Amino acid sequence: MNRLVIGGIAALATTTVAVAQVQVDTNLPYYTPTQGVSGNLISVGSDSMNNLMTLWGEEFAKFYPNVRLEVEGKGSSTAPAALIESQCQFGPMSRGMRASEIDAFERRFGYKPTELRVAIDALGVYVHKDNPIKALSMDQIERIFSVSGAANMTWGDVGLTGEWANKPISLYGRNSASGTYGYFKQVALGNNDYKPSVKEQPGSSSVVQGVATDLYGIGYSGLGYMTADVRAVPLSVDQDKAYEPNAENASTGDYPLARFLYIYVNHRPGSQMDPLRREMIRLFFTQQGQEVVVKDGYFPVSAALAREELRKIGLTPTF
Repeated sequence: MNRLVIGGIAALATTTVAVAQVQVDTNLPYYTPTQGVSGNLISVGSDSMNNLMTLWGEEFAKFYPNVRLEVEGKGSSTAPAALIESQCQFGPMSRGMRASEIDAFERRFGYKPTELRVAIDALGVYVHKDNPIKALSMDQIERIFSVSGAANMTWGDVGLTGEWANKPISLYGRNSASGTYGYFKQVALGNNDYKPSVKEQPGSSSVVQGVATDLYGIGYSGLGYMTADVRAVPLSVDQDKAYEPNAENASTGDYPLARFLYIYVNHRPGSQMDPLRREMIRLFFTQQGQEVVVKDGYFPVSAALAREELRKIGLTPTF
C-alpha cells in the first residue's frame, strides 16, 4: 500500500524536479491561520498527486501541528469510491470524474461531488537522456503506444537513423486504475487501445525509472517526476511546431498534453463546510499553497481561477 502520513511523522519523500522560473500569481493571498482547526484528514486517489498532497500536508502542519494528514495514492479511479464510502475527505484525481462516477456519487448523497482545479500539469513523454530524438508529433505518439500503429516499431519508424534505426521502441505506461492512463488514452491515443507490449507500471515514478534504465525506452508521466536520466520530448500537432512542456506552453494550450489536476470533495451545496477541510482548501489557493505546486514540478493556477474554486465551497474571496 502506497501510504504517506503527514503531521508528527516524517514523510516519505520522492525526488522531483521543480519547474524553473515559474511565478505564482502575486494576486493570491498569503495564508493566515485561524482558530478551531484540529483533527485528522485522509486523501485517497491519484498516485501522480502523492507528492503534491504530501507537501501540502507538510505546509498545513506548519500552521496546525496537531492536524494529521494521511495520503493514500493508488490511482485516480480509487477516489470516487472512497468519497462515496466516506473513507476520505479529499479525492485527488489527475483526470476529471467520469459521468458514471458522478452519477454514483449523486445516487448516494443526492448532489454532485465538488470539483476543485488545484494545479496544472503537463504530461511528459519521456525518453532516455541519450536518445537523440528531437521532437515527436501526436500522430507518432498514437502509433507508438496504440494498436493503430505497427506491433513492433523501431526508432527508425519515427525518424532516427544510423545505429538507432533498427532499435525496437520499448514502451512504459501506467495501469488502468491511473487517471494518467485514461487521460493519455483519450488525448494522445484517440481512445485507441494500448499495445499489449506496454509495460504497465504501478506508479508515476516507476514509469520514469523504467525509461531511465532502458536506452530505447519511452513512457508518459507527470512532469513532477522528471529526473536527470530522462528527457521530456517536445510535442507537435500534425507535424506543426513542436512545443516544450513548460508553464507558458501549458497555459496557452500550445503543448498538447496539458491538463488540470483536481481534488474532489463531498460538499452539500448551500451548507457550511467544517473548518478543517475549509482551511486546507483555503491553503491550496494561497501563495504558500501554489508555491508548493511549483516546488513539486507543476504549474500554479491564477488568482481568478482560485476565486472561482473557493466560491464552490461557499467562501467569498477577498482578493
